Amino acid sequence: MKAVALLSSGIDSPVAIHLMLKKGFTVYPIHFMQSEINYQKVRRIWLRLKELYPDRLEELIVVDALEYQKPIFDRLIKMKKEKWICIFCKLSMFMKATEIAKEKGAMAIITGDSLGQVASQTLDNLLIISLATDLPILRPLIAMDKIEIERIAKGIGTFEISIEPEESCNFVPRHPIIRGALGEFKKIYREVFGKEC
Repeated sequence: MKAVALLSSGIDSPVAIHLMLKKGFTVYPIHFMQSEINYQKVRRIWLRLKELYPDRLEELIVVDALEYQKPIFDRLIKMKKEKWICIFCKLSMFMKATEIAKEKGAMAIITGDSLGQVASQTLDNLLIISLATDLPILRPLIAMDKIEIERIAKGIGTFEISIEPEESCNFVPRHPIIRGALGEFKKIYREVFGKEC
């Protein structure tokens, strides 16, 4: 079984990848790079997971977020819809991950989503974001709380790396959408991408 996985420098996504590697998946990790500091943390997290799963964790795939995502965010700002940036950020990650998955022959996307933890992970927003792909989305942390996730991260040796200081996201709006409306999202999507969702 092959899957691609979104890998950030945070606590959650390395744990999600670990759980699916443990399940027997071959995983292609994808990092959307915004800064060198965060990338170096991700690289060290990847190396730690590679030590644990040398045969099933593939090379780290890096996507330049400024090149791939910033034009989308700029368009949202121009439309005065910047509160939707977090949703379109994750949506665009899923779109790119789907492309990469199909190149690699992978059949699913793994994420570190934990229900309600941040703006893009409310049930309403997860529904919208899921429209970005026709692949199954595997969310092994969905019902876990932060204490459970941190316990696993400590056990696999990624926690201490994840909590090191880093640059915050440059694109997070002051008031992100918490409960996105599907109808409004589809209108914005059409204007941003010039096609139906």
